[in-house]
Amino acid sequence: MSLCVTFLGTSGAVPTTQRNTSGVFLRREGDRLLFDCGEGTQRQMMRFGTGFAVDHVFVTHLHGDHVLGLPGLLQTMDFNDRTDPLSIHVPSGTAGDVEAMLEVTHARPSFPLRINQTRGGRIALDADGYEVRAFETDHNTRSVGYALIEAERKGRFDRERAEELGVPVGPKFQRLHAGEAVELADGTVVEPEQVVGEPRPGRRVVYTGDTRPTDTTVAAAENAELLIHDATFAEDNAERASWTGHSTAREAGEIAAETGAAKLALVHISSRYAGDSTPLQRDAEAVFDGEAFVPDDGDALDVRFPD
Repeated sequence: MSLCVTFLGTSGAVPTTQRNTSGVFLRREGDRLLFDCGEGTQRQMMRFGTGFAVDHVFVTHLHGDHVLGLPGLLQTMDFNDRTDPLSIHVPSGTAGDVEAMLEVTHARPSFPLRINQTRGGRIALDADGYEVRAFETDHNTRSVGYALIEAERKGRFDRERAEELGVPVGPKFQRLHAGEAVELADGTVVEPEQVVGEPRPGRRVVYTGDTRPTDTTVAAAENAELLIHDATFAEDNAERASWTGHSTAREAGEIAAETGAAKLALVHISSRYAGDSTPLQRDAEAVFDGEAFVPDDGDALDVRFPD
């Protein structure tokens, strides 16, 4: 089951020649999800080959660098004769503002469009094999982050043990792995727990949007395979990060360390680091033992299962 993240935009509020405004594309098998849609996102989608076949857009908040790409993207979808519905998920209390933006830009499409409001603790999307859950963030406007959480997987099937118990190779293996007891030719009953291990966790990918460090992020990102966290400033700008509602890279690293995340992607990079983002990575690595990195626009990451 493939799960791939493509970083479409990793800049802060001001784009640079190398970094676009916020956008993260996630593909899980046939499902395609977009998290935030800053100005120019549709061009990034063309550049990096993700395509426009998105089913859900998850908006963290309504600052321009996270939503101004929506009108153009919807118009392009319309020009391409899209007929499939599209759902846009936004923080509670902001649906009217999104509607107004689409009206004033004449971007209301001909295909079905649903704008769904969500808040921290709610499931924004309940899909086959995973959910996308909103969590509270701390920015200077209404905002949420999103956690994609896969369902538990079946435990490993112990073929060797099954054969020792006399289970013939074939359909009975599948029935046992599916949780069904089977009866052997001599009348012996083999239970699933005799040959199937404990359920294994699925994968977790967490995107904070713009935020100060929060306990809700820690809870949402517990043991995540990938935490994508606001890291707008280096530590020497910690005061500015605080009063603008952002995080430093070190703070992002501290959150990642507390969650036990495997990888930390530092995004929403201030344009002051356009020439060199290594101070941000160094700050995060000083407090986080996992893999911390500053992705470039267009970087794609295959998210692997924890085991």
